[in-house]
Amino acid sequence: MTENKLLDSKKELKVFIADVVPMDYIEDLDDRMLELENLVNTYWGLVVVKKIQKRYTPDYKTYIWKWKLEEIKLEMEKEKADILILWNILKPSQIYNINQEIRKSWLIAWDRVDLILKIFERHAKSSEARLQIELAAIKHMGPRIFGMWMELSRQWWWSKLARWVWETNTEIMRRHLREKELKIKKKLEEYKKTRWLHRQARLRSNLDTIWIVWYTNAGKSSLLNALTSKWVLAENKLFATLWTSVWKMYIWDESSKVKSEEEWNQYKHWKEVLLSDTIWFIRDLPPSLIDAFSSTLEDSIESKILLHVVDCGDPKFEDKIEIVEDILTNIWAAQKKIYVFNKIDNIEPLKLEILKKEFKHLKPIFISANKWIWLSDLKKRIFKELQ
Repeated sequence: MTENKLLDSKKELKVFIADVVPMDYIEDLDDRMLELENLVNTYWGLVVVKKIQKRYTPDYKTYIWKWKLEEIKLEMEKEKADILILWNILKPSQIYNINQEIRKSWLIAWDRVDLILKIFERHAKSSEARLQIELAAIKHMGPRIFGMWMELSRQWWWSKLARWVWETNTEIMRRHLREKELKIKKKLEEYKKTRWLHRQARLRSNLDTIWIVWYTNAGKSSLLNALTSKWVLAENKLFATLWTSVWKMYIWDESSKVKSEEEWNQYKHWKEVLLSDTIWFIRDLPPSLIDAFSSTLEDSIESKILLHVVDCGDPKFEDKIEIVEDILTNIWAAQKKIYVFNKIDNIEPLKLEILKKEFKHLKPIFISANKWIWLSDLKKRIFKELQ
């Protein structure tokens, strides 16, 4: 079955996931594999087998060493798996060579970015979102998305004529990719100008913007629901929401003594602010993906405050804070931060007290967005920081 037919079949895909790591790798491998499995579940797939290979150096041609790839292929046939997905980010030639090895068994292979792009494609709603996905795909997948690998697979030693054809097809492909990329960037520039005009309008209206950042699945959608009283999709899946949207929130000095509607209308110590809900962060996010979504991130980078949402019930939340901080540094986002430690309803009271002491230097606000616990503390803090 070809890839397109397989993906259009609407059946739950059976997936074999694999990871190749150095022999001296010291991080938690189970955590990496769990994250990949969550991505597969988000795409409506079922992980049937997991495999980790430790090597000092990956195979140049197929990344996974050939004997291990043969072993994986046999196991996939046994388990009736459809797709092999690697945690690693591969070169286009490597993923092509893997597909060549397994295609006789009607199997296909992706790397982790292929999977993320497929999830993006499934969730994309707007024209701009689809353009950004296409740009990211060009940067990552290159010739694979245009089905031109068969021309590239010609060997130079066939004949001078075959070599000439191979080189000609390569140049045609490269030119086609360049032209396609330029057209997409030109269209995205139009969206960029529109967004700039919206930002100027907000500035003229004296509206402050707050950017919510989070490691995927930290409870950002639930927090938006709690702060804005709007319904935002909140489900236990990675990348359940993807694209930037702006939400209104009203905050005020809760220590005030306003009692009636008449007093409220005259009251000056309240503010209307905008919450910018932008895209996810995840470990080892490829620069090409950040690049493709740079126009979407512009709104957020110019916001006044960052709300860094953290799932404090996650045993790996410290590592994920660091990952988000690294990405923020890479995109030059250096605004004032408020750390929001979410999901306190998932941890024991003693653990909560320990976290308050351990992370006192970050001055976090501890909340439960689902249970609406201590949200007023967060609003007070936002109001104070905007003065």
